[in-house]
Amino acid sequence: MISVIIPVLNEAEVIANCIGSLRTEARDIEIIAVDGGSVDGTLEIIGNFCDVALVKSPRGRGRQMNEGASAATGDIFLILHADTTLEQGWSNEIMIALDDCSVKAGAFTLAIASPERQCRLIELMVGLRCRLWMLPYGDQGIFVRRDVFERIGGYRDIPLMEDVDLVERIKREGGISILPGKAFTSYRRWEKRGWIQTTLMNQLIMVMFRLGADTQSLAELYYR
Repeated sequence: MISVIIPVLNEAEVIANCIGSLRTEARDIEIIAVDGGSVDGTLEIIGNFCDVALVKSPRGRGRQMNEGASAATGDIFLILHADTTLEQGWSNEIMIALDDCSVKAGAFTLAIASPERQCRLIELMVGLRCRLWMLPYGDQGIFVRRDVFERIGGYRDIPLMEDVDLVERIKREGGISILPGKAFTSYRRWEKRGWIQTTLMNQLIMVMFRLGADTQSLAELYYR
């Protein structure tokens, strides 16, 4: 079974759409929302879905996702951001990919849910990164075998780049697969700051992280 783990913090605007998109799959799945202290009505919306388990956690995406993994019963974890929806048939894609025992984890192809032209450029850049380095980010819906996740110790408790850190450690265990199915993520992050500034900031943070910069300092720079 696939356990879908959704970390949430004040996601009232998007969480119903995220959960609703998951429930269209024919395959048996488990949905776990992990709340880090929402105060905007997110919990009430989640409560409307009787088939969604709600877990409370200290704030912090890595902590929340580890709490969700601890509560999960599936042998495959799918970590999904609350502002992301997956193209129909995603569960079959995961199972087909994992039929190859050398594949330990993977993610979907990024698609930004906006008609803006610059979004197509961002998608191309992300696609190139994934082809060259097999390095998906969390907004692409990262899935991983449970035994691999537990063997590497899950997410590290760091304030930023927890998804990149996880993927790099998974790659030491085996292959990563980037699936053709789309992960439609919100444009809000690029729209808030401006797409050029956001893209440049993402690249700067990645370079600094790879050079060994302290993740707390990186988080302060990113969220400033």
